[in-house]
Amino acid sequence: MLAASSLLVSWPVMATEAGWRPYVVPGSASNPESIQVALFYPTQAPAREMPMGPFTLRVAIKAPPEVRFKGLIVLSHGTGGSELGHSSLAEALARDGYLVAALRHPGDNWEDRSIWDKAPGAFFAERPRQASQVIDALLSDPDWKDRIAADAKGPRIGVLGHSAGGFTAIALAGGQSDLSRIGAHCEKERADDPLFCSMGRTGQPSQGQPSQGLPTLAPTTDKRVRAVVAMAPMGVVFTASSLAGIDIPVSVYAAQNDRWLVPRFHAEWIAKNVPRAKFRTVANAWHFAFMDRPSVPTPTLDGDAAADPPGFDRAAFLAQLRSEILVFFDNVFAAGK
Repeated sequence: MLAASSLLVSWPVMATEAGWRPYVVPGSASNPESIQVALFYPTQAPAREMPMGPFTLRVAIKAPPEVRFKGLIVLSHGTGGSELGHSSLAEALARDGYLVAALRHPGDNWEDRSIWDKAPGAFFAERPRQASQVIDALLSDPDWKDRIAADAKGPRIGVLGHSAGGFTAIALAGGQSDLSRIGAHCEKERADDPLFCSMGRTGQPSQGQPSQGLPTLAPTTDKRVRAVVAMAPMGVVFTASSLAGIDIPVSVYAAQNDRWLVPRFHAEWIAKNVPRAKFRTVANAWHFAFMDRPSVPTPTLDGDAAADPPGFDRAAFLAQLRSEILVFFDNVFAAGK
């Protein structure tokens, strides 16, 4: 990892801490909702532990950033989640030299579920579009754009996401959503994928057959994205042909005992159809193993997001996951992919 990192960016002193500051992507005529973003970045300033809601961060608040970053990583949370739910991973990437933009998806976060009241397909189109808006903003912002490393292929940009955020990452890489696949899947596999198939337009359990007869949506590919990591992603909605056309490095993780997004229908569907995708199944893990443990009980359709099955050490797994993801992005960008 250190060898790969040295090929990316040289700076006089390696950053030792993660800076943090809030950032707002303003709305526009075509996208009226502003996007709240938590920026994590390398800094020499001292960090300290800081409780923020149910999570505790170790960051230097509004500290001065380094002059140069290895690249930009956009971090997308799961449905109903928070931009702070994967902060330990964002902090690790920042300490390794990356600018991490963890967005709070408008209409699909812990305090705003309005995306579920919109027309079918809004969820699948708006999430990746919101991530692209964040990329647009940072690449045009004079305070940040010149700090993001670039090469002959352009700025070094990756995307990292969990659950619906994993869907978002794959959609940006080139995965195309065909909503009719959901209805067909749930008509056949509802008993084996019950939590996913219970998600109605309000996010509450639904007994109907979702999305039958609905069309393939327009692609939301962002060609600026050069590598993605999808953790316990929603995947059944993607067409096999679009996944087969993805030509950037992809890493997919599945939680072995995931009850919300059963791996054989979601993570494994992506991994077996994306050429050369890296794939790892995390033994004895539930869906929320990839998220920092909240300090309070957090009820979901799949039980408490703070809970783990007996014998699963979330802290140890997250430490290993951080190391693996650092190596993945470092190697991709060092190789000029």
